[in-house]
Order: sequence, then C-alpha cells, then structure tokens
Amino acid sequence: MNGIGTLLDDIASGRRRSIRILGASGQLGYGIPAAAFEAGLARRPDMIGCDMGSIDIGPAYLGSGKMATSRTSTKQDLRRVLGGARQLGVPLVIGSAGSAGAAPHLEGTLELVREIAAEDGLSFTLAYMPADISRSAVKAALREGRIRPVDTMPDLTEADVDAAAHIVGQMGVEAFQRALQSGADVIIAGRACDTGIFSALPIMAGLPVGLAIHMAKIVECASICCRPGGRDAILATIDRDGFELESMNPERAATPASVAGHSLYEQADPFTIREPAGAVDLSNARFEALDARRTRVSGADFRPASRQTIKLEGAVSVGSRAVLLCAAADPNFILHIAGVVDRIKEVVRDLVCENAPEDYQLAFRLYGIDGVRPLDVDGAPPSPHEVFILGECLAPNPDRAMQVMRTTKQYLLHLGFEGRMSTAGNLAFPFTPPEVDLGPAYRFNIYHIMEVDDIAAHFPLFLEEINDTK
Repeated sequence: MNGIGTLLDDIASGRRRSIRILGASGQLGYGIPAAAFEAGLARRPDMIGCDMGSIDIGPAYLGSGKMATSRTSTKQDLRRVLGGARQLGVPLVIGSAGSAGAAPHLEGTLELVREIAAEDGLSFTLAYMPADISRSAVKAALREGRIRPVDTMPDLTEADVDAAAHIVGQMGVEAFQRALQSGADVIIAGRACDTGIFSALPIMAGLPVGLAIHMAKIVECASICCRPGGRDAILATIDRDGFELESMNPERAATPASVAGHSLYEQADPFTIREPAGAVDLSNARFEALDARRTRVSGADFRPASRQTIKLEGAVSVGSRAVLLCAAADPNFILHIAGVVDRIKEVVRDLVCENAPEDYQLAFRLYGIDGVRPLDVDGAPPSPHEVFILGECLAPNPDRAMQVMRTTKQYLLHLGFEGRMSTAGNLAFPFTPPEVDLGPAYRFNIYHIMEVDDIAAHFPLFLEEINDTK
C-alpha cells in the first residue's frame, strides 16, 4: 500500500505518534514558491496535498468547462508536486481538479499529469474520482423531497437541473479514504471539500476527526494563516492531542492569533466547521505558541451528521457579456453621474431597440463612488476627484452585447449634463477598444444540499497504471 499501510500500523501500535502533511499550494495552478516547497520536502512529509479549485472564482468555469488557471502555470505546478511526491515515495492528493471539478476539468488535469509522466519518465498508480452527479439522480432526489437550498437560493426545479451546463457534488473524506486504501500513489478528485484532501489520512490512522478536519481547514490554504500571510507551503504535524503548524518560508510565522483568525475564513460561524460528515466545534480550541514561528492547536470536537448529504453545484448560461472600461475626472460629471447613467440607459434603449422590446440588461459600477459598497461619510455626498466606470451588458448573443456597449460608449462620451463646460468628451479610456467581449456569462442555478443513502455510489473510483520511462 505504498507505505500507507505501514504508517497506519505504526500509528495504531504506538510505534509512531504523528503524521506529517505538507500543504503545497493554496490553489494549484497559480504558482508554487519553489524554495518553501523544497524546504517542505526536506522535512519528509507522509503526504503532499493540494487544493485546486473553488467556487470563489464564480460560475463561469463550472459552466464553460474551462480552467481558471493557465495551462502553462498549471502544468508547472503539477510537475513540481508530482515530482516531489515521487521523489519521496509518498501520496500526492489533489482535490477539485481543474478549478471547478467537473468532467472537462478532471480530464484536463489528468491529461497534464499523463504528459508530465511521459516527459519525466515517471511510473505510478493513478486514482481519479469524477464528481459529476447525474441529472436523473438529482431529479429522483428532488421528487422525493431530499433536496434543500443553501442560504438564499430558491427551491430547485427539474428545469434547473436540465438547464445546468454541469452538475457536480462535493466529495468528502470517504472518497479520499477509498483512494488511499486502493494503494494509489497519485489521487486526483473532481469537485471536493478542501478538508477531505488533508484529513482523510489522519482519520484513517485513528486520530481524532475534529482535530484532523480543523487542521485540514487551515493547511488547504497553505501559509495564508501566517503573518505575513502567503502562498508558501506549510507543514502540519498531527497527533492524538493536537497539531503543529509551521510555514516552510522562514519569513512567515504561524502565530496563535494568525492561526485562530483563520477560523473566520469562509465560515459564517467562526466556532463551527460544517462538512458532509458532520460539524467541528471549535468552542474549546486552544492556540499555543511553540516558538516565534510555530503554533500548536488542540481542542476541536467533532459531531457526526445524522444523515449523509452532498452539496450540489451547477451553473447555467445567462447569455453573452460585454463590458465598457472607462474613467472620468470632470467634477461636474461626477457630481451628476447618477443621473447621467440613468439617462444613458434611456438613450441606448431608444437607439438599439427602437420599437422592439428591450432584450438585454445594461448596468454600471462606479468605482470610486459605489463600485464595491455605497460611500456615505456622515451623510455627506461623495466627493472623489475621479471615478472608474464599468459598464456591463448581458444580452442574448455576442453581437447584441457589443452593439449595446459600443452605443453606450459613444453616447456616454458626449452626453450633456448640467454644468458641462466642454463638449470634447466626458470620458478617459485606459486603452482601445474600451469595449470588451467577455463571451458567455453564467450564474449558479444549483447550490443545494442533497440527502443520499450511499455517498460512495455517486463518486466512483478509477485506477490507472502510469508506466513511462525515458
């Protein structure tokens, strides 16, 4: 079992107390700092783990089937972690392959791994687990009343299921444990819970589930939990009583405050980590400095879930998107900008629609005034000296979206307003053309919890022998 069996026996018998896990990358494909990773390898970890995806990047990648990262950077990162794991003879575990974890993302990642193996003369057992959930399974659960929305999502309908470009489920600890038990050297999963990547091995070894998941929630982000935070590799050493954290970059320190602060990361409740298998209670968690750069964490408790569930994610196309990128520095234009953008919507509608129905959505984000959040200082009106204007159009097709944006550009450039002093133009453009076709647009239409009787049945395991020698 590639040393995993021996490791588990040693932990069970007491011949060894701890497991060392190297979190190599906060999100694989954006570059891995080489010096810190090599320092991590020198510490002889028992496993190397990498998260590769997220919904933080929005629905476009799940909908389109494309990776968020460049192929060149992704291959570079995969080569680094694959080579390091084979050098040490330890498992490499990767979750949420190719950004969103659907079939095209997983296949694209596997293609890169096979290329690297052929080019570098590597041989290993590869395990991979698709995360795609069949539409028939989702519809069956829907009819049985076993699907509920997350947060503010509306109730799921069969029409939503049919419309989604891809539907994935988040696999957890169970799937990674099956892969580790198979004897695989390299494990690549489709959409997965970040914690499953790193907690599966310690839990298999009989270490406390709460500690393992708490540790996993931190190290999946690499050295972000440190001061100053960064993307460098981090080493976690976990035993029955707690775990120690150390960044592999000597300039970063995992302090009690910085590690505890990571409990706020992606969590509505900083005292609870919710996972498919259950919830981790951090109410009694302790964070103790071992020295200036290392912290030991203990006290997490695990509460098993009463039923098995899978979080579903799906994205649907909402048309084509084009944007306008421009700026303004005229004080009078900025003073009247709310009325200007309202008027330009009317002007554009009359020009591009004439007597036909409006078949697009035109919106503006005004960075410097309220592009991120409304600016209100003691009730006084905002007074920026310049603003950046992001115009956005969603339309049925690319031609229509660009027609609207180009018309918007031209008439916003010359629109009159009270106090205008020059007819030369209202806008400044960072480059030309300032109208950009962003292609298909997507939104999440499935973000729901599905109750299941057998989680493993939804995440099949496939094994492949890679035998490439130069």
